[in-house]
Amino acid sequence: MGPDFRRLWAASAVANLGDGVAMAAGPLLVAAITADPAAVAGAAFAQQAPWLLFALISGAWADRLDRRLLVVTVDLIRAAALAILAASVATGTATIWLIYAVLFILGTCETLADTAAAAFVPALVPPSRLPTANSWLGGTFTVVGQFAAKPLGGWLFAIAAAAPFGLQAVAFAGAAVLVGGIRSLSRSTAPSDPAPSERPSMVLEIRAGLRWLWGHRLLRTLAVTMAFANLVYCAAFATFVLYAQDRLGLGSTGYGVLLTAFAVGGLAGILIAPRLLRTLPAAVLLRGGLLIEVALHATLATTTAAPLAAAMIVVFGVHTMVWGNVVWTLRQRSVPSTLYGRVTSVYSFVDLGGAALGSLLGGVVANAYGIVPMFWTAAAAMTVIAVVGWRPLGAATAVFRAPVPG
Repeated sequence: MGPDFRRLWAASAVANLGDGVAMAAGPLLVAAITADPAAVAGAAFAQQAPWLLFALISGAWADRLDRRLLVVTVDLIRAAALAILAASVATGTATIWLIYAVLFILGTCETLADTAAAAFVPALVPPSRLPTANSWLGGTFTVVGQFAAKPLGGWLFAIAAAAPFGLQAVAFAGAAVLVGGIRSLSRSTAPSDPAPSERPSMVLEIRAGLRWLWGHRLLRTLAVTMAFANLVYCAAFATFVLYAQDRLGLGSTGYGVLLTAFAVGGLAGILIAPRLLRTLPAAVLLRGGLLIEVALHATLATTTAAPLAAAMIVVFGVHTMVWGNVVWTLRQRSVPSTLYGRVTSVYSFVDLGGAALGSLLGGVVANAYGIVPMFWTAAAAMTVIAVVGWRPLGAATAVFRAPVPG
């Protein structure tokens, strides 16, 4: 798929390594400072809240600016913020509010970087290779970010609490260098730049993205479905580190190993996704994924056995990679390139906004009623979501096979 895609893939691998290490170490750091479920969930909310606050604006900027330069800049900002966090942990001066602040900065940068980078793949590879390119990137996220990095994050935290965050800072700096070397992205992933006086206002540009997504019935259904699915998922998983410690009896290393179950399933999903996409209709894969989410929450609500919880998480990991590949390809085949940043940001606003509200809700409910009731609630809510979304998702098969717009 070309040297520029390989650079993008390498940047993704490096960034995912840092993200995966910190994903395991971050909750452990918060749990070491406080055992309050609301405070633990607050850390997840701090990183997800920017999607509610800035996602729409970030999408408009991603369609106005040089997307390559934008990603490089925010990667360097993330590296600096993480270096500060690592130094504070190393000196014993880290507080819960500093952690919240750093996570908020990371989330804000993520709204810009992820929205801008979403347009890189269709700009670098031909339409016929989009599912393969998505599988490569998804596989990298799984193998590096989850399979390898999460147990490493738990192990590093046990040895030196500051180490995982220092490693993530170095990883973001390395990703910035790699993305900066993709010269063909310098202007090719942004529309032509009219004079400032000829540009529509930011509000009008955001409205165009909203109008386009709302007018596309399938993508609208997917965004709303995942908004509610993420709300209940993040409400249940916002205190997952406490669930692993208190209900499954796992320590820091065991928690990191449990998180690799997501990666094992994700890797399997990446390996079988191309065959599934060739042999099964996209609608079948999406509908089956909703049933797997119901089963995940029901299993975690009933079991106290770590192996059974891990096995169900493996199945869920398969679903996330297959679902993600289908949805990425649907967006790439449906959204015009000049609107890609704004439509992606609107989709992310709805999708990840649900995750942010779920993290906030999960901490409050877990604090009042306990951790396990959240999984029962999530199972019931996902059942309703599956019933409501079942029929509209039937259109996915035809859209998945449609040509990529200009």
